[in-house]
Order: sequence, then structure tokens, then C-alpha cells
Amino acid sequence: MNQAAMNGKGSALMVDLIISLDGYASAEGWPGWWGMEAPEYLAWLGEEEKKGYTFLMGANTYRVMSGMSEQAAAEDSGFSDTEGAALRGLAAVPKVVFSASLEAPLSWPNSKLVRADAVETVREMKRNGVGPLSTLGSISLSRSLLTAGLVDRFRLVVFPVITGITGRERIYDGYPDVLLEMVDSRTFDGRLQLLEYVPTVLRS
Repeated sequence: MNQAAMNGKGSALMVDLIISLDGYASAEGWPGWWGMEAPEYLAWLGEEEKKGYTFLMGANTYRVMSGMSEQAAAEDSGFSDTEGAALRGLAAVPKVVFSASLEAPLSWPNSKLVRADAVETVREMKRNGVGPLSTLGSISLSRSLLTAGLVDRFRLVVFPVITGITGRERIYDGYPDVLLEMVDSRTFDGRLQLLEYVPTVLRS
């Protein structure tokens, strides 16, 4: 753990992921959140957006989430009130997008495009104490930041599904060996499990 960041000297970084029980970030033919975006979980997401995080993401996550946020702002979005509020709230949150393919200016409000190396950029952001940082999806970015030893908290929300045939985006492929010390856990809506750890990279 980065003790300086956790003691207020520099910025703490959290990798924050949703995952199926068998380790996938998404699945072909399934809706977002595997159709399990229940009220308690969505309300928690809304509260997390108010904690002052700067969200870090790659181009693919930017395209998906900005599109969902824009859709949620439409009159007939198809999202529930709670789900729509959580997605719309992301527009007001500061976001840093690492991409060589996107073009500035980015259309999603409060989004900054960075073409420089993500690991070195985040290292400098942490050193400068810009405030709490969190990834938003972005599997490869999260893996790179963890491998580089920059992650102070590793948080998962585990969804009770196994998507062995339809699963896409295996989260742990290419990861280093990591020791995880649990510091928090919680159950949402009687079925989603939050697990938060302090990670220690053993072998990269």
C-alpha cells in the first residue's frame, strides 16, 4: 500500500471493477450490470460519485459510458429513475481519458484527453495530490496501474452470475501475482457482494 497517499500526502488510487463470479467484465447478449442494477446498489453508486474522485479510463470505456450517460439524459431513456440519475451524475465528475485514438475536445463534460503514458501520468497525479482517483472499468488500464504498484485499494462488486459461454473481457488475464488484504465488504440488495482490498504485488 502507498502509505503516503493513505496518510494524505499524495493521492490514493482505487481500481474499481464489476465482475461475474467467473471473472468476466461483461457477457454477450446480457444487459448492462447483467440486468441486476438493483436500487441499493444504484443508490450507492450515486453516493460514490459525490466523494470527489477523478475517474480514470481508456477509450473503450469512455465511448460506452459517455453514450450511456447521454442516453440517460434523454426524455425516454429506458433507464430506471435511480439508474438514470447515477449515469447522468457522471457528467459532472472530473474524468481523465487515456487514448491515442480519440480526438479533443471530448464531448462528455469534464473529460480531459491525455495521450501521454498512463502509468507515468497517474504516478505524477498521485505525487501532486490532485485528490482521490478511481478507475472506471478500463480493464487494461487497471491492470497496468496495479502492475506498476500504484493502486492503494482494489475494489470489486461481484455479480451472482456465471457467464462461461457468453463471457467477454476476462479481468484477471495478464495480472501479476497479488496478495489481497480485505478491508471492507458489503452486500447490496441481498445478492451483489462488494469486496475491497489493499493489494500487494508479489510478482509482475
